[in-house]
Amino acid sequence: MPYRAPVSDFQFLMDHIIGFEQVASTEHFADATPDMTQAILGEAAKMCEEILTPLNRAGDLHPARLENGIVCTSPGFAGGYDAIATGGWIGMSASKEVGGLGLPMTLTTSVNEMMSSACLALQLSPLMTQGQIEALEHHASDAIKELYIPKLISGEWNGTMNLTEPQAGSDVGALRTKAEPNGDGTFAITGQKIYISWADNDFTENVCHLVLARLPDGVPGTKGISLFMVPKLIPDADGNPGTKNDLRVVSLEHKMGLHGSPTAVMEYSGATGWLVGHAHGGMAAMFTMMNNARLGVGTQGVGIAEAALQQAAAYAHDRKQGKAPGTGAIIEHADVRRMLASMKADTYAARAITLMNAVAIDMALATGDAGWQARAAFLTPISKAFCTDVGCEVAGTGMQVHGGMGFIEETGAAQYARDVRVATIYEGTNGIQAMDLVARKLMDAGEAAFRILEEIEQGAEAAKATHPELAEAVWQSAESLREATEWLVAQDELNDRFAGAVPYLRAFARVLGGHAHLASAVKGDASRARLATFYIKRMLPEHVGLLAHAREGADDLMAISTDDLVA
Repeated sequence: MPYRAPVSDFQFLMDHIIGFEQVASTEHFADATPDMTQAILGEAAKMCEEILTPLNRAGDLHPARLENGIVCTSPGFAGGYDAIATGGWIGMSASKEVGGLGLPMTLTTSVNEMMSSACLALQLSPLMTQGQIEALEHHASDAIKELYIPKLISGEWNGTMNLTEPQAGSDVGALRTKAEPNGDGTFAITGQKIYISWADNDFTENVCHLVLARLPDGVPGTKGISLFMVPKLIPDADGNPGTKNDLRVVSLEHKMGLHGSPTAVMEYSGATGWLVGHAHGGMAAMFTMMNNARLGVGTQGVGIAEAALQQAAAYAHDRKQGKAPGTGAIIEHADVRRMLASMKADTYAARAITLMNAVAIDMALATGDAGWQARAAFLTPISKAFCTDVGCEVAGTGMQVHGGMGFIEETGAAQYARDVRVATIYEGTNGIQAMDLVARKLMDAGEAAFRILEEIEQGAEAAKATHPELAEAVWQSAESLREATEWLVAQDELNDRFAGAVPYLRAFARVLGGHAHLASAVKGDASRARLATFYIKRMLPEHVGLLAHAREGADDLMAISTDDLVA
């Protein structure tokens, strides 16, 4: 069905909820005027609606394929990619110093969400490239920056990240890929990598692989890992793609979804690579790319949720069945209304969280303030985990709204569920995100968390003048979350934190969603107030059970023996 970009939601959130005016008022982002913001959102919406959306089904039905060592992409993907590249959408947030537009991450996040809704399989390619650009900006030598970044920004070349190996999934430190010095400043990269998104295509001139590998003197574990640029075609003296490097696509994975996105097994056989950053400093450099991608992946979850919501709502509006009042369409049934309302309320909450995260990233860049940096770091795992969970849940509920037709592939409802499922897994599973939240992100004794909670409570206090019942519920939820955070910070045994990490992260997201909905009720129209009432009264109370779980510790969990769990 046709997709309509939720431009009004983006604009409303930026104007009234997430504090985007702070970003636009900085000298660094002075170009992000209201007129420019509106123009960018409008042009991106037009591209996504008219060019990318028609490609979504084609990518599912006609997957990327490997023929004689060449990856052939889905019908129409080359044209779609060209529209993304020539429109300047890849380098939106890259700095002007390297040829980017220097626009806020908040705008890039909004555009990435639209592209994810329209065609997630294709959107993965520019997302990987955006992350690589940021990693190179921060860590690469001037020579590498000057050669690669302009080509990545223009879309002439695309970027990938190569972490995972068959024996080293989340345990990146177990990798075996080797990097041997060639004696001329380059390195011979040898090893195999798996799950490499957009490792090859038939529409860019070159593919630039960032590869984690271990130098001969690299110690075991993550501290001995270095990062290398390993291009498909070695640039010649003029910077143009030259001779083929010693690497190849071994196979493409047969996946549950995202069929239009080629996910490859890569073999490096003494391929020529260039060190990015310091020797043995590969994880720090790669994490720059991964943190960029984690917000991007959370945004993918929101994008799929929006697309699934639109399709389910349209189906429910037209489908006549049963003895529903009014028009007789199933949207008049209370339970269908409940499903659609929960889908819409959660999608809006998730969108608000990703944009809050993006604002923090923008303010950290524009001001260099440690408080903004800490906030961006704290919100990133929440954005990645909660928003991809929402994508899965909303897509699943969308199938339920369709009834039996949701299980029939021709309606397209099932594709959303299949495509988004991997988002909870890649770029660090959602469980790992939650563990990071309760461990590393609370190493400041909870200071970043408490600052956010203070703002939520202040917002609730102000809202009591117009929406006292809703405001009290949000204030109480923030106070409960404060107490749970204090309890977690007091736990010296990390397992006691980890046992409740996932419910804690979801509870924090629930409260952030309540905060956004409450502010929307105060500053928006009657429609936004009705949706906020639904969320705060029916969905926010979930935080009570989640926090009870989070504060239970690990004893009862670890008391369950392995025999209890294995049939």
